[in-house]
Amino acid sequence: MLSEESFAQKESDRFGQKVLIVGGGPAGLATALMLAKRGWTNITVLEQRATADYYEPDKSFNYQIDGRGQKFTDFLGLTEKLSEISVPSTEFYLTKIKPNGSCTTSKLPTVDPNRKTAYWLPRKAFVLLLYQEIEQHWQDRITVLFNAKCVQINKKGRNNPHQEKLEVVVSIENESIVTFEPNLLVGCDGLHSIVRNTLKEWDKPTSDKFEMKLFPSPSSSLRYKVLTLPPKFPLDRSGKERAVSTVAYAIRGALRGRKRSVSLGILPLKNPDEPRSANIIKYPDHQIWELKNPEELYNFFEKAFPQLPVRQIVPLEEAERFANSEGGYFPIPQYCSGLYFLLSQKQASHEIPEYRADGIVLLGDAIHCFPPDIGQGVNSALEDVYILNEALSQTNDEISRALPLYESLRLPDTKALVYLARVAYPWQYNQDSLGKLLWSVNFFLRLVLSRLMPFIFNPPAFFLIQNHQLSYEQIWVQGKRTTTTLYILGLILLCGSLAFFLNAIQTSIAHF
Repeated sequence: MLSEESFAQKESDRFGQKVLIVGGGPAGLATALMLAKRGWTNITVLEQRATADYYEPDKSFNYQIDGRGQKFTDFLGLTEKLSEISVPSTEFYLTKIKPNGSCTTSKLPTVDPNRKTAYWLPRKAFVLLLYQEIEQHWQDRITVLFNAKCVQINKKGRNNPHQEKLEVVVSIENESIVTFEPNLLVGCDGLHSIVRNTLKEWDKPTSDKFEMKLFPSPSSSLRYKVLTLPPKFPLDRSGKERAVSTVAYAIRGALRGRKRSVSLGILPLKNPDEPRSANIIKYPDHQIWELKNPEELYNFFEKAFPQLPVRQIVPLEEAERFANSEGGYFPIPQYCSGLYFLLSQKQASHEIPEYRADGIVLLGDAIHCFPPDIGQGVNSALEDVYILNEALSQTNDEISRALPLYESLRLPDTKALVYLARVAYPWQYNQDSLGKLLWSVNFFLRLVLSRLMPFIFNPPAFFLIQNHQLSYEQIWVQGKRTTTTLYILGLILLCGSLAFFLNAIQTSIAHF
């Protein structure tokens, strides 16, 4: 049994371990805060952007932090601050503006009265909330390096299997090169993660668990751009009606045809002085992607949106930026089955006879990535952090035990999440009329049957996802069970109809 002195030394040694987090987005900053709250003291975060509130027009997404994401904000005591800078889902109003200028405003119905209130806010505002928490309370434990890029990850001491260490080479301000030797390396660096790609190379001879597995969906590979509009922009040519920051807008276009029709989707935000972001999401062969200069953009938008004073609400500078921007593409739903990597273990000391290992762990888009159909990108990333916290709690913060436990706890949900992203709500972007019709029939059939016979049929997956008390795996299992029941019911109806038809034929023959 360890003496009190040796136990204290063990605790000090563990929390004195060095942590390097690659990626200073929501997942990276959340992981840093979680570790700091647990007592870890030497945490460095690498972020390629220049500042925490750096504004990138084509990445000015809006987040909806729901009950899953709030597991983390509750743990850190940030939910109240989150609510103060957000628009609550209970006050979500949507105004639809038709090409003739007519408007209708409605409050979105509450799907589940027992559901936790979700909060809408821009990505920049949420990242800044996490960064300010670090600056105000955890500066002594967390260092955030901006303009910092991880360029290489190596294993040192490969010739001695009991003394492997991590070596991470980092470029700072594109000038100086700094080398880190962390005990825990955290990959929160997105879909094209250098951390995961390094692990893929290390592990390639024996497995493909760090290779992303792809599952195409109807919304994958859609192209998007974001048009930045001024605060309180006019909603009509007279300028009498102006946009309200806390209201969402769906501005319908007048053009028709798959390659010409376009709409503007604008989500709410709390700050009335913030610019608004209008999302444009279309197939890659749409005409809007062919606009090469401001004048072409103005001409197209004036035809598409006759109800708006286009040249007034889209400044020349923004029109030029939009025309020159490449925008982005919705990713194919994908995940990897490897969430951690342990270096060869080494004995800690003679006085503390246990084995320790340096390790690497992956979170967020580095392990699961998909289009924004179901609003779970940031929420699943924050839940990753929450699950990692649980794994550390159950293993007394021992890396060699916590990381395998994290993978066993999170991998089933990671797989289910990607499966759900394929089917839950992929036709919401008006890509294809027939596809949307068939999906809608399936959606409302499940909804009606779940209301009539809740003991047999489950609600659609899109509704179940909003229940944060259900894991992604539980939701996927319930969805598959309903699908199986529908197949059986359809088979019974088909056999019954066939039997009725054959019986009718036999009756007709008998009468002759």
